[in-house]
Amino acid sequence: MPDRVRHDNGMNLLVIGASRGIGLEFVRQYAAQGARVIATARDDAGLQRLEALGARALRIDVTDAASISGLGWQLDGEQLDVALYVAGVMSRGGATQPPAQDDFDRVMRTNVWGAMQAIPQVAPLVEAAAGRFVFISSAMGHIAGVSSSYSWVYRASKAALNMAVRAAQPDYPKAVLVAMSPGWVQTDMGGAGAPLALPDSVAAMTRSIAALTPAVRGAFLNYDGRRFDGW
Repeated sequence: MPDRVRHDNGMNLLVIGASRGIGLEFVRQYAAQGARVIATARDDAGLQRLEALGARALRIDVTDAASISGLGWQLDGEQLDVALYVAGVMSRGGATQPPAQDDFDRVMRTNVWGAMQAIPQVAPLVEAAAGRFVFISSAMGHIAGVSSSYSWVYRASKAALNMAVRAAQPDYPKAVLVAMSPGWVQTDMGGAGAPLALPDSVAAMTRSIAALTPAVRGAFLNYDGRRFDGW
């Protein structure tokens, strides 16, 4: 671990899906604040980026059963103040054609199935610290706000993720589980024309995460902490 990294704010953090984009920016910002960060990536390049930021890097592929099933033992004995599930992948196309099986599997396994595998392994560690478990979702998973079938498999996956988080919350009453939309962010998924810069979105989400209370358990929130009502 680089000598320049100090863990002096007492926070233990896990970021699942931190190879690049939003996940990597979470690692960068929390590490800069002095948090002790554990983060996952599925390839060597991602692991190297995490280690360069001072994180304890774990090789995890959220779409692979053998890989993600080992997350719990790699975290054995940890107490997590904050855990984030950031892994996500986009789909294309609309409802005029059924999705190709491989596209459906890729999106659902990454966006929903991986999160459902992580919950029973990670949520008890969050409960041990009375912490927060945040799942990065999307405004496209806001059911009441749908106005287009564009990327309909992705929309369905994020709506399912929101429901999975809500359904899981009662089993972990000492933790706060929420889904959170990062907004339309300038990433490889959001594109250069998106209105939110990546550091700004993540900074807003870290502030919102710090302000979470038991009153919002199981909720679907915007990056600024506002609720998506009637989703």
